[in-house]
Amino acid sequence: MYNPFSLCGKTILVTGASSGIGQSTAIECSKMGASVIITGRNEQRLKETFLQLEEGSHQMIAADISKFEEIKKLSDECPPLDGISHNAGIGKVLPVKFIKPSDLDDILTTNTEAPILLTQTLLKKKKIKKDASIVFTSSLCGVYCVHYGESVYAASKGALSGFAKGAALELAAQGIRVNCINPSIIQTPLFNTISVLDEEERETKLKNYPIKRLGLPTDTAWAIIYFLSEASAWVTGNNLKIDGGYTLI
Repeated sequence: MYNPFSLCGKTILVTGASSGIGQSTAIECSKMGASVIITGRNEQRLKETFLQLEEGSHQMIAADISKFEEIKKLSDECPPLDGISHNAGIGKVLPVKFIKPSDLDDILTTNTEAPILLTQTLLKKKKIKKDASIVFTSSLCGVYCVHYGESVYAASKGALSGFAKGAALELAAQGIRVNCINPSIIQTPLFNTISVLDEEERETKLKNYPIKRLGLPTDTAWAIIYFLSEASAWVTGNNLKIDGGYTLI
């Protein structure tokens, strides 16, 4: 059966695959026929993801991509890629007056520098095929003010959205497409870790979503698959909001 969203025959690198959006993306890509290379710094949780992949020629590489030496090692171990899904990220609730240099270093290194340098290194080592697709997982707060205390996190994700546009322009001549997804609240371990909302506040927040639910990891995974597949062959430099209608209100 014809399916423009198929990833059969494609090799896809998924970062941050040990949990949340990255884990869901890896699993869903394997269901669409891709050979998936998963990476993350928590080897045990990465193994748990690996066991959930559909049968196929998959690979697991434990790496902490906040360290450039491990970026280079990961790049060396990767085969030529048809697609990359960048999902590794961290977050902290930090009111502006409490921001410390170490907070900036941690968040910007993981959320912004790591995916940029991984992309650069893979390109330099000729590990990204012509006509490949690169997808960055940014955040709605990178382009739209969502919550108090997320200024540094928003800065890290906003920078990623900007980088994706510039990279899309530069790499278009090679047929390489670059896009970004900008999800709002997705129910992942990261959200549960950084959220300052209690149950009552979450219910109040839910009223701001016309679709009346928070996002699921699969909501983002399926959007990423769209960008990785031939269904989006003429789409590059986009920032796709995945927000259940939040920005309509």
